[in-house]
Amino acid sequence: MSNHRERALAYFEDHKEKIIEKLTSFISIPSVSTDPEHAEDIKEAAHWLKYELTDLGMEDVEVHPTPKHPIVFGQKTDAGNDAFTILIYGHYDVQPEDPVDEWDTEPFTPTLKGEELYGRGATDMKGQVIAALSAVQAIMETGDLPLNVKILIEGEEEIGGPNLGNFIQNHREMLACDFALNPDTGMLAPDLPTITYALRGLAYFELRIFGPKQDLHSGLFGGAVHNPAQVLCDLIAAMHDEKGKVTLPGFYEDVLPLEEEEREELDRLPLDETFYLEQTGAPALWGEEGYTPIERVGARPTLEINGLYSGFIGEGSKTVLPSYAMAKISTRLVPEQDPAQVGEQLEQFLAENAPATVDWELNQLASSPASLSDRSSPWVKAYANAAETVWDKRPLFKREGGSVPVVGEFQEYLGVDSVNIGFGLPTDNLHGPNEKLHLPTFKNGIRALIHFFFNLQR
Repeated sequence: MSNHRERALAYFEDHKEKIIEKLTSFISIPSVSTDPEHAEDIKEAAHWLKYELTDLGMEDVEVHPTPKHPIVFGQKTDAGNDAFTILIYGHYDVQPEDPVDEWDTEPFTPTLKGEELYGRGATDMKGQVIAALSAVQAIMETGDLPLNVKILIEGEEEIGGPNLGNFIQNHREMLACDFALNPDTGMLAPDLPTITYALRGLAYFELRIFGPKQDLHSGLFGGAVHNPAQVLCDLIAAMHDEKGKVTLPGFYEDVLPLEEEEREELDRLPLDETFYLEQTGAPALWGEEGYTPIERVGARPTLEINGLYSGFIGEGSKTVLPSYAMAKISTRLVPEQDPAQVGEQLEQFLAENAPATVDWELNQLASSPASLSDRSSPWVKAYANAAETVWDKRPLFKREGGSVPVVGEFQEYLGVDSVNIGFGLPTDNLHGPNEKLHLPTFKNGIRALIHFFFNLQR
């Protein structure tokens, strides 16, 4: 182990408490991106980061305005052209604290309970941002950086990052790098280091079925007028077959098959049928025939109904034949599937299956591409070795069922893969009441990142 690596690790051990104090200060800023009442708090968080990056020794530090919330950028690129360049991603915005009455602590008053720090944003993702900055600081305070570092921290991740893609497109030269570090995923347990190498994409729709010009009396018109709610139910039921496969025409044409080696790697994950039953409370699992639960969640595309509305849904009874029905529909996509093409497939399905007794309208509300990172890249190997050094076990490789649009945007606009890691745990209640961060895992994460940066030294 190099002397510089040892000095950096020792620096971290000597400054652990100050790092927790810094994280506490960051969490205290209620930077809720979806609520206009927190606009000033968003600005405060961005300028808090500007100060931190400047104090860290970053150069060209700037708060870049966007049509909504600003993006903070800084860099230190004096390691030379022969060194790798890393782009560290993060977001400083957080979810709303609601429902407040379900919190045991004040959401924006960070509270330490044993080994856990409670507060909104503690794990998603202010703790992860501070972990990355702390690892960089430990190295810079004890010598020269072994690689060029660029840092990009946005304030709109929790509202879908509507302006980040344009920002990346318009600043390609500034953001040019060999790879990105995205510490916005997590670990399966405190002793199970995890690398997320694939993320599903998203295509999200609102479907409306229109029948009569107004709600009708179901006794006077039922049986003569086709009920839009019934039509919607029939269409939704037809979107899957008896084996759990999605029936949109061409839906699976571009889906890459799982290789046997990858299925064996996924089988290492402690996410069997019992795990999903215990986590969900469902009486039984369901899904595409021929695949395990973890394969269905991470490696296969899905179609889900996220919301339904039609007619009278209040208390009591009202005999109404509704004039329209609406469904929110999301498809989670795997690499090679195109969100726009999936929209066309859904349009074709409706054109072929909707009866002439109704009209329909389909709007695509959101989309993002899936991503797949190379598990054999130098940066993935560097982090795998770093994690094994700290946790004394080979990390797990995981496909994530959710979507992280920035990873696909880095691939599309910068041409680089991301190392997707993080130190949040499934029990950290991200997005929910009593969000928390397990501090021993957080500290091990900083140690792993220090090793990771040195492992990338050429």
